[in-house]
Amino acid sequence: MGDQLWGGVRERVEALSGVVVPTQALRYPVLSRRFRLDPVLSPADVAELEERIGVELPQEYRTFLLQVGAGGAGPGWGIYTAQLRPGYPLWSGHNADTADYSRLAEPFPAAPLEPAVLRALLAQCPQEGDDRDLAHLDALGRWNEAVWGPDRTVGAIPLCSLGSAREQWLVLSGPERGGIWTDERADHGDLAPVPDGSGGTVTFARWYLDWLGSAEQQLSNISRE
Repeated sequence: MGDQLWGGVRERVEALSGVVVPTQALRYPVLSRRFRLDPVLSPADVAELEERIGVELPQEYRTFLLQVGAGGAGPGWGIYTAQLRPGYPLWSGHNADTADYSRLAEPFPAAPLEPAVLRALLAQCPQEGDDRDLAHLDALGRWNEAVWGPDRTVGAIPLCSLGSAREQWLVLSGPERGGIWTDERADHGDLAPVPDGSGGTVTFARWYLDWLGSAEQQLSNISRE
């Protein structure tokens, strides 16, 4: 499956890095990161990575690491790089170390907080200009425990930064295995699945290939301006 899924993808990304665009076009988000991919991982590298995290990677992401790259060009500010450098995190990039590698085999809790619960928690938190009395600080503690508790992201790894501490995660374990979730908690939102348009969650391959198709289209439009 991997050969058919990822055939020619690395070449498509590398072709974008050679597109010359006018300076004024740099305002486009698609150009905020160079179209460069890291080298691929070897089968031995992937096997060691899986042994260290205690779970097999979802097939689409696994074959991406083997055939396209260990990270680099991709949605947001680019895909965090999988690596096996001694003394370094297993994934590198902005906020890439927010996962608990010791709990990746645990099922991801695929249940966002109820919007009403989220609103009620937020309403009790101190706002700008409020006195930070004990009641406000207690409310802030409840917010952090409910929204940012370590159990919220077990079984998943952050894949990329969307800016302003927002991220997207790949689920490794549980019913949502292979799915992509967006993390809006830094904007007083929550974790939520990226919908696939048919009631399910977008998986890694579609997530990446949709981004690549959009990037190619945007660059084509820019080059004609």
